[in-house]
Amino acid sequence: MSAAANFRLDGRVIVVTGGYGVIGGTIARGLAAAGARVAVMGRNADSANALVAELTAAGGTAMAVTADVLDEAQVGGARDIVIAAWGQVDALVNAAGGNVARARSDGRPIFDVPMDAFEEALKLNLHGSIVPSLVFGATMAARGQGSIVCVSSMASIQAISGVLAYSVAKAGIDIFTKWMGTELARRFGDGLRVNAIAPGFFVTTQNRGVLINADGSLTPRSRTIIDRTPMGRFGNPEELVGAVHWLCSDAASFVTGVVVPVDGGFSAFSGV
Repeated sequence: MSAAANFRLDGRVIVVTGGYGVIGGTIARGLAAAGARVAVMGRNADSANALVAELTAAGGTAMAVTADVLDEAQVGGARDIVIAAWGQVDALVNAAGGNVARARSDGRPIFDVPMDAFEEALKLNLHGSIVPSLVFGATMAARGQGSIVCVSSMASIQAISGVLAYSVAKAGIDIFTKWMGTELARRFGDGLRVNAIAPGFFVTTQNRGVLINADGSLTPRSRTIIDRTPMGRFGNPEELVGAVHWLCSDAASFVTGVVVPVDGGFSAFSGV
């Protein structure tokens, strides 16, 4: 097979959790445009169906499945729907997640953050990837073939103020990625891979108020981020698609247990 052919996704069945969010939706669009059959999974059926309609109108193949990533039974039901329709699952992209406003400590001591808010952020960003990975991973293991892609963060590698629970969850994603990549390959063969991408800073619906002022100017936090990013800007969600595409394809057939930064150099720069 040629090097270019290794990147092809034609006919691959790929499930994207949080598949209608800013990042998840962009990834779903990119994978569908590359020829994959995309299952858009999330709690909001209307949002999932709207994106499926968009992908289909653009010539792609897509379906919506409704499930809460924290509910194992619902995720199992979604898996069964996808397999009944398309016969298999080739890849899973865990794009569900995001910060929880009540768990932030930007303007207060960390001691004032309610523990239930901490737990909510932890579960959404850690358990919300572990549950789908185990449910869909079991199906992949039975076939001896499949790729799982998680979403980590710059918050997993160094302290970023205000987001302790999110940081702890994403650090958990890093070791989960390494652990599962090792476990699946050793037990079920070299056709099973688990990797992650670690986005740098992207403006999304959830963080816009923290990064962008009402008048469109950058907040002080944003200016600090830009100063620490060698490329001198925020990322565009479309710039995550290439790494995810690669990790889902045969071009990454000897890659497992790694976390790939997509961050404009943020993780490489000391700030000096």
